[in-house]
Amino acid sequence: MRRKRVLAALGGCGRNCLNQCCIPGAKLPLYAFKKLNKIDGDKELPGSEKREPPVDFLDSLLLGEWEDRMQRGLFRYDVTARETKVIPGQFGFIAQLNEGRHLKKRPTEFRVDKVLQPFDGNKFNFTKVGQEEVLFQFEASEDGEVQFIPSAPIEPENSPSVVAINVSPIEYGHVLLIPRILEHLPQRIDRESFLLALHMAAAAGNPYFRLGYNSLGAFATINHLHFQAYYLAVTFPIEKAPTKKITVSGAGVRVSELLN
Repeated sequence: MRRKRVLAALGGCGRNCLNQCCIPGAKLPLYAFKKLNKIDGDKELPGSEKREPPVDFLDSLLLGEWEDRMQRGLFRYDVTARETKVIPGQFGFIAQLNEGRHLKKRPTEFRVDKVLQPFDGNKFNFTKVGQEEVLFQFEASEDGEVQFIPSAPIEPENSPSVVAINVSPIEYGHVLLIPRILEHLPQRIDRESFLLALHMAAAAGNPYFRLGYNSLGAFATINHLHFQAYYLAVTFPIEKAPTKKITVSGAGVRVSELLN
């Protein structure tokens, strides 16, 4: 796929961030995913007159943009140089030596004795990152078809969900899915954000694409709602654990109980 470079002019606070000071006039790529259920309405996406054919989400967009940011030196260290191995034994736990993450990761700015805490705009949050760290906006398609718009306006009134790099990665392709970024939601999972994460996993369509959530007190260091996602070509122990089926939805979502 031939990717178009989107240039953004510095403005506002001068950091080209995702706050109200720098958003007016800013544009980012937009990946519109196909929802798993039927979509009604015929409203067009902004900039739809400049649509390109659907692109492969996994290889052509996410990984291509992630590698572009790596070449531009936006990460705090080279995660591809770290060592990962599977520990022998019944469970096959995965061990990784990642000195860069230990030494250079952003320090925690809040108490860790409470899982749920209110959002604090004075502390670091994802609206303070540079727009160059954002790979694309991630929204549901309004006509039911997968679409990619190389340059779509950021609409503050709609509070877009975005996919950005994790500057302190633990694996190849490590990104953050940040739901409704401008609503300043604390790190607390809800139905809408959980469904958004499921749609991202479905759009990736790759068994090596891992998407997860960790709360405050479970090593989350930023109290701004987000999910972690990356690629790992090793099976997690939980994926090999015996299970008992509880139910399967009409859309194919399976809910199981762990037996061990």
